[in-house]
Amino acid sequence: MAAVDDLDEVLEQFHLAQGELLKGNPEPAKNMCSQREDVTLNNPLTPPAHGWDEVAATVERAASQVRDGEFVSAEIIEKHVTPEFAYVVEIERARPRLVEGRRSPHLLLGLR
Repeated sequence: MAAVDDLDEVLEQFHLAQGELLKGNPEPAKNMCSQREDVTLNNPLTPPAHGWDEVAATVERAASQVRDGEFVSAEIIEKHVTPEFAYVVEIERARPRLVEGRRSPHLLLGLR
């Protein structure tokens, strides 16, 4: 049970970090990421970023394109926890406010 409680706490911290990212602050979201070279960030709006340098750049690019946004909710679709491994699949909802001059939400994380 402790592992599930720990994961729930991490998810809460992650959602708070997402809220900060939507306000233009990338640091909490970057702090939630592994800094190992095998880290991968997969987002439906961008190609996967692999390695700490790419992941950090993607998070910073996303934060630079929004201000005063809001994390609304997360719906957990699947959660699995063992003593060695845990994963969560969730649908996140947010209200991003693009920096003036941005026309497409696809620009949020760097798509062209």
